[in-house]
Amino acid sequence: MPTTINDLVLAHIDNKPAFYARIEDISPDVKPGWWKVKLLVLTVPLQVYTWILDESQVNGAPFTMGQTPIMLEKVESPEPPPKPLAPVEKSPSRKGGTVVSLFDRKK
Repeated sequence: MPTTINDLVLAHIDNKPAFYARIEDISPDVKPGWWKVKLLVLTVPLQVYTWILDESQVNGAPFTMGQTPIMLEKVESPEPPPKPLAPVEKSPSRKGGTVVSLFDRKK
């Protein structure tokens, strides 16, 4: 699958893993076929980078910046997301409240 907004990527710089980032936005650049890719770099403190990349580079093709090799690798979770828990009714034998899935809560 292509890399898109909200995906996590691992940036490799000089052929070594360097940092993780979340893709915040992808918008067209003025140059046809190129994209402004806004990255939220997951460092302390958080940083925001905007790189201008073509489609293949967004999807993992190696490229260079100032003669330094760079590559974005999409990060996939090693496990499928857990299934949400269904609400459980309060029973007379249990003390406390109702168990509700965190996935069902309102924001």
